[in-house]
Amino acid sequence: MLDHFPKLNADYPHRTRDYFIAGFTFFCVAVSLVIDGSAAREMQDVLGIIAWIFLFALLIGENREVRMQVVVAVAFATAGEHFASIYMEGYTYRFGNVPHYVPPGHGMVYLTAVALSRSRFFLMNARKLAAFVIIAGGLWSLWGISGIPEQGDQVGAFLFCIFVICLFKGRSPMVYLGAFFICTWLEIIGTAAGTWKWASIEPVFNWTQGNPPSGVAAWYCLVDAVAIGFSPKILSGLQKMNSWYKTVLIK
Repeated sequence: MLDHFPKLNADYPHRTRDYFIAGFTFFCVAVSLVIDGSAAREMQDVLGIIAWIFLFALLIGENREVRMQVVVAVAFATAGEHFASIYMEGYTYRFGNVPHYVPPGHGMVYLTAVALSRSRFFLMNARKLAAFVIIAGGLWSLWGISGIPEQGDQVGAFLFCIFVICLFKGRSPMVYLGAFFICTWLEIIGTAAGTWKWASIEPVFNWTQGNPPSGVAAWYCLVDAVAIGFSPKILSGLQKMNSWYKTVLIK
């Protein structure tokens, strides 16, 4: 069941860059969400400009495959934000919009999950991290449906089950582990600061929903699947267009 996890006792390379990306994003997430929890709407625009600058800077050291994955992840996640928040109202931001820092923020979050997935610490401790995530996330999910909290969390328990299935059956288990940590971090801070709030009743099936749901990282399994699935096709299409363009110019 753990065959697709990295091998134990292997010699994995150490890259300071991976830890910098993760640490930098964790810090930026905390600062920006706390600021936006009480700032004026104009501050969201400022945070958006800063977030785009940071994302572009972090992508400079990545190869074109990772860059394209981030581009696809940003596009897909942004569309999902408008659908889930603006249209479905599964959760709402303070001003009823999607803040301008959210799209580049998704890019930084996805890149952080990728960076963590390839870091030496995660590769060497994959099974221990997976066990921790399953136990911690499982207890959180059980607590949400136990009847103890006033706002139940049936959605979170369902999403966590999906997350565990992806973790053992998906093609990017290490990315999912990284996503669990950064997503949990941003959701706890964002909801605590009042930057956004999850609806107590999910609008499709009328299930109870925590603030935040315990298994929210499952959504990044979908984002990763879309990013990995579409980025090679887009790169291939761009390469063909470039070849065609060069051929036309030569003629």
